[in-house]
Amino acid sequence: MDFVILVYFIIGALVIFGLGVAYLALKRQMAEQKVKIAEESAKLLIEDAKKEAERLKKEARVEGKDEMLRLKAELERESKEKKGELTALERRLQSREDHLENKEKNVEARENTVKKAEEDLVKLKESLQKIRDSLILELEKVAALTREEAKKELLSRLDKELEIEAGKRIKANEEEIKKESDKRAREILATAIQRCAVDHVVETTTSMVELPSDDMKGRIIGREGRNIRAFETLTGVDLIVDDTPEAVILSSFDPLRRETARLTLQKLIADGRIHPARVEEANEKAKQELKTAMWEHGERAAVEVGVHGLPPVIIQLLGRLHYRTSYGQNVLQHSVEMAHLAGMLASELGANVNLAKRAALLHDLGKAIDQDVEGTHVRLGVTFAQKAGESPEVLHAMEAHHGDVEARTIEAVIVQVCDAISSARPGARRDTLEAYVKRLEKLETVAKSFDGVEKVYAISAGREIRVIVQPDKISDELAAKLAHDIAKKIEAELEYPGEIKVTIIRETRATDVAK
Repeated sequence: MDFVILVYFIIGALVIFGLGVAYLALKRQMAEQKVKIAEESAKLLIEDAKKEAERLKKEARVEGKDEMLRLKAELERESKEKKGELTALERRLQSREDHLENKEKNVEARENTVKKAEEDLVKLKESLQKIRDSLILELEKVAALTREEAKKELLSRLDKELEIEAGKRIKANEEEIKKESDKRAREILATAIQRCAVDHVVETTTSMVELPSDDMKGRIIGREGRNIRAFETLTGVDLIVDDTPEAVILSSFDPLRRETARLTLQKLIADGRIHPARVEEANEKAKQELKTAMWEHGERAAVEVGVHGLPPVIIQLLGRLHYRTSYGQNVLQHSVEMAHLAGMLASELGANVNLAKRAALLHDLGKAIDQDVEGTHVRLGVTFAQKAGESPEVLHAMEAHHGDVEARTIEAVIVQVCDAISSARPGARRDTLEAYVKRLEKLETVAKSFDGVEKVYAISAGREIRVIVQPDKISDELAAKLAHDIAKKIEAELEYPGEIKVTIIRETRATDVAK
C-alpha cells in the first residue's frame, strides 16, 4: 500500500514539473514576442524622431537666416548712426583744437612779454639796490653810525617817546576821572564809616567752662568715663579735662555745637547731678535755649538796622550767623555793619535805602546753612531767600555781592562796596602773622621787579605800597605808567582783600657845599 502511494507521489511530482517547464517555456516565448514588438515600436519612434528632427532643423535654419538678416540690418543702421556721431565729435574736437592752438600762441606771446618785463624789473631792482647801498654808505659816513646802530637808536627813541606819551595819557585820563569822582566818593565813604559803630567779635574753636572746684572734674568724667562719653556722644564736642585749675575746655569746629555743649555743661554743673540720662535732658534744654537765643539775635539785628517784615525762617537763620565767623569776623556783626553802611550810602546816592539795607543784612545768609548743605554760601542764601519770598531786587543784590553775576542795580553795587569796606577795614579780619608777613613781602617783591625802582615800602597793613624810583630813569610822565603797571601786576599775581593803593615817589635833590 505504501509503495502505491509513493508511485502516485512520484507521478504527481513529475506532472507538476512538466507543467512548470511548459509554463516557463510559454512565458519565455511571450516575453520574446513582447521584446520584438518593443523593438519594432522603438524603431518606428526613432524614425519618427529623426524625421521630426530634420523638420525642426530645417525650420531652425530658416529662422536663423531671417534673424541674421534682421540683426545685420540693425547693426548696419547703428553703425551708420555711430559714424555720424563720431564725425560730429571729430569736427567739434578739431574746432577746440584750433581754438586751443590760438590760445597757446596768445599765451606764448604774453609769456614773452612777461619775461621781458621781469628782466627789466630785475635790472631796475639791481640799479636801485646799487643806488640804495651807495646812499646808505653815504649816510653811515655822515652819521658815523652803522645801519644796525642807527636802527637801534631809532627804536630806542621811539620806545621812549611812546612810553612818555602813554604815561601822559594815563595820567591825564586818571586825573580827569578822579577829578569829579574821587572827592565825592571820599566824602560819602568817610561819612558812612564815621557814623558806623563797630564791635569786633573774635570766635575760636574752643570754649572754656569754669568749675566751682576741681572735684567736679571727676564727676564730669564719671565712673569709668561713662559721663564724659555720653556727653561727647550727644553733643558732638570734645570735652578736654586737663590740669587747668577749676576749668574744662570744649573743642569743636562747629560753633553751634560748641555753644550747645557749653550750655549743657553749665546746666549739669549747676544741678550737680551728672549721669547719662541727666546729660540727655540737659542737652535737650540747651538746644531749646539756643533756638530762643538765635531768634533773639536775629530779631535784634533786624530791629537795629530798621529792616522790618522778615519771615520767621529768615530771622532764625540770621540768629545762626551770630555763632558763625569768617576769618575771625563775626558774620552777623558784619551783616549789621554792612546794613548800616548800605543805608548811609544809599541815602547819599539817592538809591532805595530800605532795599539796600535788606540786601546787605541778608547777603551772607547762606553761611548759616553751608556747613550742612553742598553749594556756595551765595547760591544757598539766594535759594533760601527766594523760597522765603524775597523780592527779585534783593535776590539780585545778594547774588552779585561777590561778583558771581554782574551788578545791574545801584543797590547791588552798594552791597558790593559795603562788603569790601566791612571785610577789608583794618582789624576786621584776623590773619596769622606768618601769612600777613608773606603778603607784605610779596607786595614789595612785585613792585621791586620793575626797572628803575629803588625802594618799596608796604604800609597801612598792606593796603598801600610806596615805591621810591630813581629820578634819572623814571620821569614824571613815566611815573603814572609805572604805577598803573605795578597795580596790574599785583592784580594778576596776588590775592588780597579790598584794594591796594600804589604810590610812586620821585624826588630829585641838588646838594652843594658852602666854603
